Amino acid sequence: MPSTTTGTPPSTDGAALSHGLKQRHLSMIALGGVIGAGLFVGSGAGIAAAGPSIVLAYALSGLLVMLVMRMLGEMSAAYPSSGSFSAHAERAIGPWAGFTAGWSFWVLLCTAVGLEGIGAAKIVTGWLPGTPEWAWVALFMVVFCATNLAAVKNFGEFEFWFAALKVGAITLFLVLGVLAIAGVLPGTDSPGLSHLTGEGGFLPNGGEGLVIGLLASVFAYGGLETVTIAAAESENPVKGVASAVRTAMWRIAVFYIGSMAVIVTLVPWDSEEVVAKGPYVAALDELGIPGAGQLMNVVVLVALLSAMNANVYGASRIAYSLVERGQGPKGLGRVSGGVPRIAVLASCVFGFLCVVLSYWRPDDVFAWLLNMIGAVILVVWIFIAVSQLRLRRRLEREAPERLAVRMWAFPWLTWVALAGMAGIFVLMARQPDTRVQLYSTGGMTLFLAAVGYAWQKARAGR
Repeated sequence: MPSTTTGTPPSTDGAALSHGLKQRHLSMIALGGVIGAGLFVGSGAGIAAAGPSIVLAYALSGLLVMLVMRMLGEMSAAYPSSGSFSAHAERAIGPWAGFTAGWSFWVLLCTAVGLEGIGAAKIVTGWLPGTPEWAWVALFMVVFCATNLAAVKNFGEFEFWFAALKVGAITLFLVLGVLAIAGVLPGTDSPGLSHLTGEGGFLPNGGEGLVIGLLASVFAYGGLETVTIAAAESENPVKGVASAVRTAMWRIAVFYIGSMAVIVTLVPWDSEEVVAKGPYVAALDELGIPGAGQLMNVVVLVALLSAMNANVYGASRIAYSLVERGQGPKGLGRVSGGVPRIAVLASCVFGFLCVVLSYWRPDDVFAWLLNMIGAVILVVWIFIAVSQLRLRRRLEREAPERLAVRMWAFPWLTWVALAGMAGIFVLMARQPDTRVQLYSTGGMTLFLAAVGYAWQKARAGR
């Protein structure tokens, strides 16, 4: 069995990678990574289902994400690794667990690259009607493939400026929103609490609407894991992870929960524009600020491009780490110039194939692929929680000095998080739309676990 399962030596699967990410890169990746495409694009459907109670939904799922990030931060500070949770799962549970968590996340990231490319292309073709969507997706793919092929500092620099723009835009949005709610923004009248208490009240669709909003909010948080992957290529991985995890709480509270509260206070939750234009554009249009809606479309485009860039990076590093640990085709692990270039190319090709499927077979193959990745993030979170339960005891016994970040109230809050994840699975099984995703993701997870276990047994028998 590989040495990474022993829990004693530090991870070496990132040894051939460069350490070109500076602390400012990592800090901004952590700050901007929480402001993803899911927040700007996907939150509209959650608001339409849950109404004002979407604030409660984001608060509940945000608490769960904080616990997950704290657990992941504890392990990543102790064992910095480009494989992140995949390497931790292998160390804590066994190679089959690392294989399952890693390859399922790789499929998720590559598919997400394609989806984000399609979303970005739709915005551009809205500005330039008549231009083909697929050509814009191809252009975006080429740009971010080239960026990630060159050097890790290029990825870091792109994400630094992408994140700076996103943070600046959402901060300005929150300031304008709070001023409008307080009634001190020139040219606007305060809506007071009418949108929170009218139109059906705080829970207009009852508990069922809250459940749908909760499920939508959970998946909007996907992508926070990238900072622990990137930390392995930074100048000071332990410091970077510790800083990112410790600031996760206020970032989630301000950017996610705060912006949802502003939106549902400013705009009627059942307004068609919330879904059609997106909640942020709808809120700015409600304020009547000239050109603000289109400016927010630029920010949404940047968020989608940022997510593409981050997901190409994350997918290539996860694949590289898996190969380094003997769990994938050796060709994907080749490194030149400190970059796993074959893994970058393979991730981009897979992502573009997803785009081709969206045009060629949108109703069967592509729909099946989307369902298959629907609950992958929850599977990854479960591996994180179980790994942390096992590794924490081992660290306390063998290397307590590595516990630069500690999970709160261990082990009780880890068990609370696992109970929360189990509860979300139950809620998904009750909803017809998410039930299909649950079963599809479950099938892929079982398949990968079986392959990973067979691979593990075969290597053990050599």
